[in-house]
Amino acid sequence: MSLRAPRSTGTRGGWLNRPMESMSDQNLYDFLKRGFPVDPQAPCMILPGGAVLTYGMLDEESARFANLLTALGVTPGDRVAVQVKKSPRALFLYLGSLRAGAVYLPMNDAYLAHEVEYFLADAQPKLFVCRPAARAMADRAAAKASVSHVLELGDDGEGSLADKAFAQPAHFPQSLGGGDDLAAILYTSGTTGRSKGAMLSHRNLAVNAEVLHRQWGFRPDDVLLHMLPIFHVHGLFVATHCLLLSGGRMFFEPKFDARRALALLPGATMFMGVPTYYARLVLEPELTRDLCSKMRLFVSGSAPLSIETFDRFEALTGHTILERYGMTEGGMFCSNPLEGQRRAATVGFPLEGVSVRVAAQNCQPLSAGQIGEVQVKGDNIFRSYWRLPEKTKEEFTPDGFFKTGDMGKWDADGYLTIVGRSRDMVITGGLNVYPSEVEAIIDTLPGVYESAVIGVAHPDFGEAVTAVVVRSSDEQGAALTESAVIDFVKKTLANFKVPKKVHFVTELPRNSMGKVQKNILRDKYGPHSAIGCKL
Repeated sequence: MSLRAPRSTGTRGGWLNRPMESMSDQNLYDFLKRGFPVDPQAPCMILPGGAVLTYGMLDEESARFANLLTALGVTPGDRVAVQVKKSPRALFLYLGSLRAGAVYLPMNDAYLAHEVEYFLADAQPKLFVCRPAARAMADRAAAKASVSHVLELGDDGEGSLADKAFAQPAHFPQSLGGGDDLAAILYTSGTTGRSKGAMLSHRNLAVNAEVLHRQWGFRPDDVLLHMLPIFHVHGLFVATHCLLLSGGRMFFEPKFDARRALALLPGATMFMGVPTYYARLVLEPELTRDLCSKMRLFVSGSAPLSIETFDRFEALTGHTILERYGMTEGGMFCSNPLEGQRRAATVGFPLEGVSVRVAAQNCQPLSAGQIGEVQVKGDNIFRSYWRLPEKTKEEFTPDGFFKTGDMGKWDADGYLTIVGRSRDMVITGGLNVYPSEVEAIIDTLPGVYESAVIGVAHPDFGEAVTAVVVRSSDEQGAALTESAVIDFVKKTLANFKVPKKVHFVTELPRNSMGKVQKNILRDKYGPHSAIGCKL
């Protein structure tokens, strides 16, 4: 079964009524600016200390950064690599890069020297922006990669980059580039294997921003509580683009903090987060319906949201979290509806303009209930992996669908459920086991906080189903045993899906966006598994 949502020029929020083709040749910044308020003094960002940055300031400061890049010799198509903490100036730098026609390359600020060296050597940027404390490392890495310039941007916006930008004019005459020109390179999160640079054009990003803006009903009076990092699709593209396109305001917070979120929610209308954020919020006694009375939408993504957290959040707040689905290579693909039933453990329907199919190995669409690979096609899908033409070719089907590597299934009503990564699927005795199915059962057992299911090599079965479990912090968790977990799963699932081994840990390894890194678990437990096999 293959689904494609119809193109629509209607709106939910009373905003601009135009077809998606209208932005085809525009610079992404100019496209976003069409949604800015007429009054340049209108507030855009509200900072933790209470300072307010206006849309006029955003336009002027991003112009200064665009002029600085031009003065440094950064020309359209040159890469600008950035590894800094979240700050208003970091956002201005991104927007300035768009205006200058540069290719923005954000990096997780947690990356260490050898990781930074890899990205710089691969992308070969003209400029690398680092935190002041990392300058020595940055200089060494930049020298190895022949990077022309290294400048600093501190956590509070200070540093040589800001100093040089301050001296530049606050007007940039004309944005450079647009349409199919490259706007950004985002390296895949690397839960398995070496990170690849997904090349995203101005059109890719503009199309996705407009669709999300429309389908989630963004309005000029919206106030977004922005606690996501801005080195990733979720925080930089999904949250920020939609907000700027609406001309609304955002509480621009440096990071997620549950207590801080509770203090700001009464003044907000929208919140976007990863499942970890919601799991922490439901533990706060102050999270109530009254606290969220002005909120109109909570969005979750970047990793699966547990049914327990989904239900608990709705019981406490009266709000049903909207789950959506996407990835670095194309932004968002599917979403639960703004109006209509939002089903737990599903990612809803294809976004308008996006074709989504669940396909067999021969790329033929499967019927509802059948599990296959999720494949997507649309104007939002990336053009290629940076300097990896053969790898790019492998990841697309002959008819142009991108092979996500995620396994999914449709239900009878057209909702999509992601059941796991294809590489995470366990093949035991020739039978396929989808980890999410086993995890969903284990997570309902009293005493379990969360779980991850992996496959480890086995001399007879090929792979053995193995569970890694985090106990809850109560008496039931303290009493939980391996045999209790195994016996519980046996009551619900076929025997070949039952874990042959259970490991207990204090927490699961996650990447920066909350995705469980099962490759780390396989490395840790595979060679030392009690079933005596070797990898």
